[in-house]
Amino acid sequence: MASLGRASALVGAGTLVSRITGLVRNIVLAAAVGVVMAGAGDAFAIANQLPNSIYALISSGLLAGVVVPQIVSAVRTHDDRGSAFVSKLLTLGVIALGAVAVVAVIAAPLLVQLYGAALPPATQALTLALAYWCLPQLFFYGLYALVGEVLNARRIFGPYAWSPIVNNIVSIVGFGAFIWIFGPQRSAIGWTPEMVALLGGTATLGIVLQAGILLLFWRRAGLQVRPDFRWRGIGLRHIGRLAGWTFLMVIVGQLAALVQVRSVGAASEAAAAVASMQTAWLLFMLPFSVIVISLGTPYYTQLSEHVAEGRTDAVTADLAALTRTIGVFMVGILVAMIVAAVPLARIFTDDPEGAVSLAWVLAAYLVALLPLSFQFGLQRTFYALRDTRTPFFYTLVQAILVVTTALIASATLPVQWLAVGIALGQSSANIVQFALAIVLLRRKLGRPLGLGGAVRAVVRFLVAAIPAAGAGWLTFELLGGVAGWPASDRFAGFLAAAIIGVVTLLVYVVFLAILRAPELQTALRAVRRFLPGR
Repeated sequence: MASLGRASALVGAGTLVSRITGLVRNIVLAAAVGVVMAGAGDAFAIANQLPNSIYALISSGLLAGVVVPQIVSAVRTHDDRGSAFVSKLLTLGVIALGAVAVVAVIAAPLLVQLYGAALPPATQALTLALAYWCLPQLFFYGLYALVGEVLNARRIFGPYAWSPIVNNIVSIVGFGAFIWIFGPQRSAIGWTPEMVALLGGTATLGIVLQAGILLLFWRRAGLQVRPDFRWRGIGLRHIGRLAGWTFLMVIVGQLAALVQVRSVGAASEAAAAVASMQTAWLLFMLPFSVIVISLGTPYYTQLSEHVAEGRTDAVTADLAALTRTIGVFMVGILVAMIVAAVPLARIFTDDPEGAVSLAWVLAAYLVALLPLSFQFGLQRTFYALRDTRTPFFYTLVQAILVVTTALIASATLPVQWLAVGIALGQSSANIVQFALAIVLLRRKLGRPLGLGGAVRAVVRFLVAAIPAAGAGWLTFELLGGVAGWPASDRFAGFLAAAIIGVVTLLVYVVFLAILRAPELQTALRAVRRFLPGR
């Protein structure tokens, strides 16, 4: 247990530092190519998204859900500690990733047209030029995942969690060099090959080093790996059957994202568009990735154990406890992000008007922060029950709603509100998905979920959030509001967001104490455990 705790702390610390450096990376990137009304920013956003979208089909559909357990089983049960299996898997993986990467580079014009059909011609051209530099990332993303999961199976957790920081540092330096040499660029017109090479090459070099650094730790895995083309017996058919529903779920999500990108492209250079939505989503997901996943992962292990023991009552108790624990954190963070939305947005934008535009997109996403956070526990419960089919169906409903709302927004809204409308459609779809997941999980278990106590707890949190929101908004106005110091420049936006956030959270904690919310002590213990030296 002690070693597991140390490993969890190491991974958690790596995740936190990675998110922080990733945030700095995106701030520097925003300074280089812009976020709002920036054709250059939209071009890079799409070009750099292409390898991520293709890789998501591979990693989420196969690696995370199916291949990883196969690696763990082989490492722990085979006489050679999994060397033969890992050799075959890596050989097959490297060849497949290389082939997909080559095909993707060749198909770059088609991919850019697919995602960027609504972009202005100059932005499309820049997107294609950057895509040729970015698409090779696909190979190194896959290599990073394969090697990293093998190391994890051998209980070597640190490198996989910490190596993304190297990528972020390389990007910070490279994007900073771009600003120093060429200056900030907003338009997609006038780009030279040198500018494209530095920006796109920096992004890809970071991924190359992120994957390559894992190979330095390969000896510690204790595996004798060599090229092995004898793939019969590796269990590809079994892997394919297991991955089917998860793979379909990822495809559905990527198709929905494709429609969103195509739709919002019409606003490029005129209003908030692709880069704005990506930046707002980054801010939206930051508390989710740090808090929800960190708190939820131990519960997932416990859920799996209780499912294996057939203790349905314990499963519902775990779900209720996870909902209360996530809720006490996320309600406070939600209200703090809402009242500090403009200063937060100003960190990434060039002027107060751009900050307001980005803040509206962020606010539209924040509508679903709580449902999405609570859904984490529901989805992990389905996974603990070895059910990937049901999550696919409620994700399919969500994707249909995302596509429908994006098309409606594209047909009815002016370009100034297009990104906001698409983001709000995403949030609406997430809320429906959350409600459907509750109904389907109750049917799956054949009994009430016992969430009455958790719902009452969340109501307490929301009551405490009302005066906290008032205090945060008052602080924002006292600092000068939209027309004053908080939105005057990037650094002022950072300081104002920090001040407003601290005031909001302090008032939130005080009112939780006044309401005698027992979850407050749970939250404080979790914070103390996360602090260094604890």
